[in-house]
Amino acid sequence: MAGFTGGCLCGAVRYTSTADPALCGHCHCDDCRRSSGTGHCTHLILPAAALSLTGELRFYDRPADSGNLISRGFCPVCGAAVLSRNSAMPDMVFPRASSLDDPEVAKPQMVVYASRAPSWDRLDPSLPSFAAMPEGGPPAALAQG
Repeated sequence: MAGFTGGCLCGAVRYTSTADPALCGHCHCDDCRRSSGTGHCTHLILPAAALSLTGELRFYDRPADSGNLISRGFCPVCGAAVLSRNSAMPDMVFPRASSLDDPEVAKPQMVVYASRAPSWDRLDPSLPSFAAMPEGGPPAALAQG
């Protein structure tokens, strides 16, 4: 694989990545559950410089448990969530797996905030799982797992 594409539900927002995901994981934090409408979100992580975007995103900013500001980008036309940014990792971007043209691009490698997963959203026992977000974020979590 050499990059990937994705976008929103209506097609007003599109993106292309020239890089493969550096990491992919499931997050069961309260905000991810609420913003996804289900038990978790699955995010890819890649360098922001590798992602080109067409169309307009609107952002909703909210502090995470860590105090870092999470900016969730969504299409102002259809409301579909497309990507997030984290103030602690300004050089990275977090496309949502739900926005991928080819969902097989997402290969989850870890689970964070597993302690907040609802009982009906079963955790994959083959993935490293963390009760909360480990110090240092997802890359540090995978290194610890």
